Amino acid sequence: MVNFRENKLKIRILTLAVGIVGGFLLATRINLLAPARAEDKHAEPYAINEQTLENNFVKAAREVGSAVVSISTEHTEKIGSPRSNFRYFGDQEFERYFDQFFRDFFGEIPEREYKQRGLGSGFIIDEEGYILTNQHVIQNADKITVTLPDGRRFDAELKGSDVRSDLAVIKIEAKNLPILKLGDSDEVKIGQWSIAVGNPYGFAVGSAEPTVTVGIVSALNRSLPQTDQRRNYTGLIQTDAAINPGNSGGPLVNLKGEVIGINAAIFSPSGGNVGIGFAIPINAAKDILTRLIAGEKILYGWLGVSVQNLDEELAGYFGLPDRQGALVLKVLEDSPAEDAGFKEGDVIRKFAGKEIKDVRALLREAGKTEVGKVVIVQIIRDKSPLTLRVKLREQPEDLERLAKVDRASEKVWRGMGLSEITSDLARRYRIKQQEGIVITHIEPKSPASEAGLVPGDVIISINRQYIKNMADYESAIRTIEGDALIHTERGFVVIKGKKM
Repeated sequence: MVNFRENKLKIRILTLAVGIVGGFLLATRINLLAPARAEDKHAEPYAINEQTLENNFVKAAREVGSAVVSISTEHTEKIGSPRSNFRYFGDQEFERYFDQFFRDFFGEIPEREYKQRGLGSGFIIDEEGYILTNQHVIQNADKITVTLPDGRRFDAELKGSDVRSDLAVIKIEAKNLPILKLGDSDEVKIGQWSIAVGNPYGFAVGSAEPTVTVGIVSALNRSLPQTDQRRNYTGLIQTDAAINPGNSGGPLVNLKGEVIGINAAIFSPSGGNVGIGFAIPINAAKDILTRLIAGEKILYGWLGVSVQNLDEELAGYFGLPDRQGALVLKVLEDSPAEDAGFKEGDVIRKFAGKEIKDVRALLREAGKTEVGKVVIVQIIRDKSPLTLRVKLREQPEDLERLAKVDRASEKVWRGMGLSEITSDLARRYRIKQQEGIVITHIEPKSPASEAGLVPGDVIISINRQYIKNMADYESAIRTIEGDALIHTERGFVVIKGKKM
């Protein structure tokens, strides 16, 4: 759990599958603050027929609830002999002696099995027993059990799963099951009613019947910070319908009972519901559902760049009329982008004919592009438009290593002390690279401070001129009078002001 510096509020995002180990609930914890929406003071009042509205809720709850299931999982791990937990700093001779002593004193202690259990939800999408849920609900499961609302239990088979989308399909051997209709999440509007259905805390309430909660769609296109480079929580539906641990994989539906999303996570300072939940849009599932059922691996197009969003200063430096686009921070080696001629500092404005508003849009468009397809990418380079052709490849397994960008500190120079990277500074700031110059101090209220730079940042280039040492730095700034584009390991920034 990480504290926010501004308000020191401890906040966590919980993936909603409940892991039960020794009576404790386990959940993924990350930071998030979602901006509030301003109230529309000019909204026109509208009439509501209370009885009709109530009837719609009752009908939707009844029809949807009959197709929502509880999912329990079991994973068995083997734990070795207690003596295997003792290690003596690489002293193999002492370890052999202690191992023999342990064996003589206690005898042989066999490996023990340790069972981890989890709970989640899902919903039936086919009369033949196909069930849609979250991938994190069934992750690493050796055994999957499905309980229907009427109490019947079935062993389930995993048909297909995908970590990136956090979706999975399992199947039970049952016929003539009630199913849910999949709606169109592209038609979802902020402010419309939403109904969350699932099995919070599993059978703690003593019944297999799902729980139904009601709220509205609070926001669209929400994104969650990545705790796993492989997973992509973007374009999410936010709702204030009460969602709790154990709801993962359950449906979020509209008043017609159509599924508009799959419940996936909540924002919470305590682990319980505070009215901020997130669901994966159902259209994201529709795109890959057939392949999941068939057990196929889901392939995602890979461009091979690390990118960042643009702010007003960066947009102005690159001569852009707005902040739309994705700024290339790093071109990965042996990637489609490198083959196509992308360079650091390029601004991607269109991808395969689609406008690229920000980083999220680029990831979405590239990810859904067929592997092996050649697409046209329109960029801005040196304030001039340029078109590149790139053939996308499959996203590599070690993407996190390839895309890693050291974000230990920031970089720039006006209003900052600079130095060669000495061994002492490298240890102090944990600097890995040998080339570049390091910021040793920042003057308050200086251009460097306003740009967000801090001591320990390493400057890689200034105005796209590479900086290996202080001599390169002196040469680079000699003719600079106005704004300067600074590239550091964390990204690009624009520093205003004159040379100090």
